[in-house]
Amino acid sequence: MPADLDMTNKKMVVTGGAGFIGSHIVDALVERGDEVHVVDNYACGKYEDRFNPKATYHEMDVRSTEDIARIFKGADVVFHTAALPRVQYSIEHPVETTDVNVTGTVSVLTAAVQAKVRRVVYSGSGSAYGVQEKLPLSEDIPANPVNPYGLQKYVGELFLKVWPITYGLETVVLRYFNIYGPRIDPHGPYALAVGAFLLAGKEGRPMTIYGDGTITRDYTHVSDVVRANLLAAESSKVGRGEVINIGAGRNVTIQYLAELIGGPIQYASPRIEAHDSRADNTLAKKLLGWEPVKTLEDGIAELKKQFGIT
Repeated sequence: MPADLDMTNKKMVVTGGAGFIGSHIVDALVERGDEVHVVDNYACGKYEDRFNPKATYHEMDVRSTEDIARIFKGADVVFHTAALPRVQYSIEHPVETTDVNVTGTVSVLTAAVQAKVRRVVYSGSGSAYGVQEKLPLSEDIPANPVNPYGLQKYVGELFLKVWPITYGLETVVLRYFNIYGPRIDPHGPYALAVGAFLLAGKEGRPMTIYGDGTITRDYTHVSDVVRANLLAAESSKVGRGEVINIGAGRNVTIQYLAELIGGPIQYASPRIEAHDSRADNTLAKKLLGWEPVKTLEDGIAELKKQFGIT
């Protein structure tokens, strides 16, 4: 454990704490003894396994600045995971997603300043990189988003760079790469590939690959993401809006992912998205002392057991 990681019990807030990633952060904070508050409007649904009985839940929208500022009061860190996710949904609903993902982020930052929060840890997205000529993707490469979601998450990053300068609020950005793990939502037209493939396998249906199966992604286990958040909350080396990749540093084809899960495959028209992605996680090791632990093969094997896939 890094020397600057303060493990004393404090009040922590997780926006979107009833979501996939947020709920895992909540569990980790509760487990170490923190007083945990969750702000969530349940726009992405309510799932029983994403609620922790030892956390306090507040049903409200992150755009309600004055309301969330009252919840933030006395908090040491706000983990801002709330968003309307998925690239395809943002393409179909650009106004709604921009309002939540950009205005909502500004609202969280403003409320954090009002409540005298020490630091905000922002859940960014590797989709901010968009289409790039070289891999791996390092933080010094200019962003080039190719869809509204990637643009929205990138604009959020820019606001996090301004707030330390203008308002003195400590901030840090974690750019996630294709997070998967327990509690992943496998349902609906916008489900991530891992979840959709697992559900198809469970139900004995073919897995649908959009395109020819050659696109590559860097799949990162949610347990590694949680660890990165806890480290980012306490590291003395960050706090000025630094952008840090949180990815496994290994990319595989969507075809390989499907074959790892096993079962029949069908193909559909490609979607508007970057063809390849792989994180350079050197900066995460340097600034946070973080590196991935869970391999894709082990993570998928565990999920197959949970979904009853043999």
